[in-house]
Amino acid sequence: MTSKYSGLTQLGHATQQPQTPEDAILEAVPNTQDVDYVVRFVAPEFTSLCPLTGQPDFAHLVIDYIPGPSLVESKSLKLFLTSFRNHGAFHEDCTVGIARRLVATIQPKWLRIGGYWYPRGGIPIDVFYQTGPAPAGVWVPDQAVPSYRGRG
Repeated sequence: MTSKYSGLTQLGHATQQPQTPEDAILEAVPNTQDVDYVVRFVAPEFTSLCPLTGQPDFAHLVIDYIPGPSLVESKSLKLFLTSFRNHGAFHEDCTVGIARRLVATIQPKWLRIGGYWYPRGGIPIDVFYQTGPAPAGVWVPDQAVPSYRGRG
């Protein structure tokens, strides 16, 4: 008997951590709801590497999307995000690249990502990407991540 989840390769299985974002497999499951709603993922300890120095960079990511035909399977998303841990890329490339990969995989009606990067060299960098205006009639909460305040 085949279920709508039988094609998943990671959920419910022992899974190797992908070494790069390109190696990571993002998986989708069917969206069974017939209304528009917002799904939010928060990754407060996202880590990548500076492509030039190899030093770690840290971010608080907030991903909001309104599903189309598919939802992102959360274990695959966690593994995908963790695959950046040893990956060298600038903040902008990480943030926008994550959004584009999600859009390609799940084809949401709408998606936005806020990448709130912690300071390196005294300057925090925040990167925002959105596919377009959110559909009317859907409550999209504020991301509620305060601006970096340093010493207060």
